[in-house]
Amino acid sequence: MFSWPTNYDSCYTLAGSIYKEGIGLHSGEKTSVKISAYEKEGFYVSFRDKPEEIFKLTQDLIGSTMLCTAVKLKGRNLYTIEHLLSSIAGCGLSYIHIEVDGKEIPLLDGSAIQWVKAFEEVGIKKAPKPDNFCPEINKSIILNKEDSVIAATPAEKITIISTISFPYKAIGNQTFVIDLNPKSFVEMIAPARTFGFKDQFQELSELGLIKGGSLENALVCDGEKWVNPPLRFDNEPIRHKVLDLIGDLALVGLPKAQILVYKGSHSLNALLASSLRN
Repeated sequence: MFSWPTNYDSCYTLAGSIYKEGIGLHSGEKTSVKISAYEKEGFYVSFRDKPEEIFKLTQDLIGSTMLCTAVKLKGRNLYTIEHLLSSIAGCGLSYIHIEVDGKEIPLLDGSAIQWVKAFEEVGIKKAPKPDNFCPEINKSIILNKEDSVIAATPAEKITIISTISFPYKAIGNQTFVIDLNPKSFVEMIAPARTFGFKDQFQELSELGLIKGGSLENALVCDGEKWVNPPLRFDNEPIRHKVLDLIGDLALVGLPKAQILVYKGSHSLNALLASSLRN
């Protein structure tokens, strides 16, 4: 039986190639991805129609963070990368090549678990550990955007403490704490799906967003209840926020730190990632 490591002391890559296709959350278009091992450290992306152009993903390439994380690659944007990057980084993988046919990573079921299961099917193998795989910080970092706050303080391991507060009774106030490692990521974070709000659907649709959103790939909150229960965890929304945070930090490496975040967002996560890179 496959067993994930219980720490990030080693670096791994895939022992085979995986292929996934699905619908993009915002474009609503069919898209597909092939993921395989790569000879260089990091996460590399190419497009099916220009296989000779291979880009290394770095924090400098992050563009829009409106309801998803996108990267700018030589005049082309690749949208909604955070769940896949969360899967790769959370599982302790590097030396990865992502081949995309489309302009958005498929949403699948709205979580990271289908990526993780695909990784398990082909297996993983050890790879040389890069210097910045688990970057250490030597001083506290505190950042905020309006009433949202994120802080990172030096620690011996990676601990995430995240809190959200919504006026919707179905969600309310939730706090989640995790000592992060590949095993805990797979068991406690990867299955948590993205979520949205029924009363915001019209507004987002008019902005040309969430064309691919459905009850099969997102939890939908309607005030006091969920439109499509059951939840996979009682506190699935806050766990998904942690999933997004891990994906948004993937390009700079998960720091050995205690990370506290209140009312997190992709843009707030990007601020921390940029600070860790400098």
